[in-house]
Amino acid sequence: MKSTRRKFLSKAGSAGLTMPFLAQLSSGAETPVSGVHPDIEARQAKLKEILRQPVLKRELFTSPVIIKSLELLRSGNSFLCRVRSNDGAEGISVAHSGMKQLYPIFLNNLQPFFLGKDARDLDLILEKIYIYGFNFRFNGIALGLPLATIEFAILDLLGRIAGRSLGQLVGEIHHPEVAVYVATEWRERPLEETFERIKEAVAQYDAKALKIKVGYLMFMTTDMNAAGPQGKTERLIPLLRETFGSEMALYADANGYYDVKEAIRVGKLLEQSKYAYFEEPVRYDDFEAIKQVADALDIPIANGEQDQSFVNFRWLLAHDGLEIVQPDSYYFGGLIRSVKVGRMAAAFGKTIVPHMSGGGLGFLYNIHLVSALPNAGAHHEFKGLDTQVRFECKTSPLKVKGGKLKVPTGPGSGVEIDPDFIKQHHPVNTY
Repeated sequence: MKSTRRKFLSKAGSAGLTMPFLAQLSSGAETPVSGVHPDIEARQAKLKEILRQPVLKRELFTSPVIIKSLELLRSGNSFLCRVRSNDGAEGISVAHSGMKQLYPIFLNNLQPFFLGKDARDLDLILEKIYIYGFNFRFNGIALGLPLATIEFAILDLLGRIAGRSLGQLVGEIHHPEVAVYVATEWRERPLEETFERIKEAVAQYDAKALKIKVGYLMFMTTDMNAAGPQGKTERLIPLLRETFGSEMALYADANGYYDVKEAIRVGKLLEQSKYAYFEEPVRYDDFEAIKQVADALDIPIANGEQDQSFVNFRWLLAHDGLEIVQPDSYYFGGLIRSVKVGRMAAAFGKTIVPHMSGGGLGFLYNIHLVSALPNAGAHHEFKGLDTQVRFECKTSPLKVKGGKLKVPTGPGSGVEIDPDFIKQHHPVNTY
């Protein structure tokens, strides 16, 4: 890693990315691993110790909270999860749109595993599922997404019992408001059209931060030979800095499009225009390539929205291969596991900027997560409030004002989903 990357990060703070000072967490003893550099070994040991620490505030609950029922409700492609305890408490969550492909895993594997369990043991339940349960057959998003949907509902139930928000169940509230960045796409569009759309999006939300796509990963087309508008990235990078000035925080995301050589070339262009970080410059799971890019550049490297396990984050943090971790709470299996990634990052002075899945109430779960992260970045992903879910929130307008969203302070998720909307959904039977 270049020694100047920290300086670059500090300078980028004026454009919206800061690195709060964090005390080092105590490390646990580990048996030495032959052939591993002592510094790496010590860092790995510290990270493993952090992962052993529980997240859910079990002390808030003096009596068992036994899960009596766990339902998946469906109306077309809209899914809800409803959980009830033996004492009659209820929690509900809104599923990711990907549930339409993954609901058999919810019904056949996860649903029966949770029934009869004490919800206060959620940390242990998640550990058992990933380490001893289904990960040898189901992993990644296939497991994480339905599992997160269940976790959100259980946390909603527990929050209503304890009178605490989701963030207060998994940490202390550090960010009662969450500043957002506008996430843009339009990678396949000509420069002029992309530029106009970006300006409209920034104006709509009075945004102080913006993330653009670089490269031409054509996931929007079936044309396998599509190369995208040539030269667009090279022109767009400086154009946005010139247009929005030094006060706008600018971020760039390649979605793993480049190889190492090209990632370094584009990274240097981003540095020249003072972008604050470079997300997924190469394939997300090519750890050595990520570190090569990080070592060659001053701009901070971000990664993690597609990561499937703690091992991935642990390797990159132990080898100082990235500055910003980006777990997606849906894809990664929930808030508790995402908080643990944030804790690992904090141990080495790194930042967490969680990826946000679009649709449903993804933005709501994301801002609850961010609210409890002391080392959260300055701006967080926002893809609009366009949702078909009907709900009421008494403690926040849940509208972007001055580039920020106020985090609900009510119990659980802090929102009440319209009962008539819930009634439109019906239980899904075992697949």
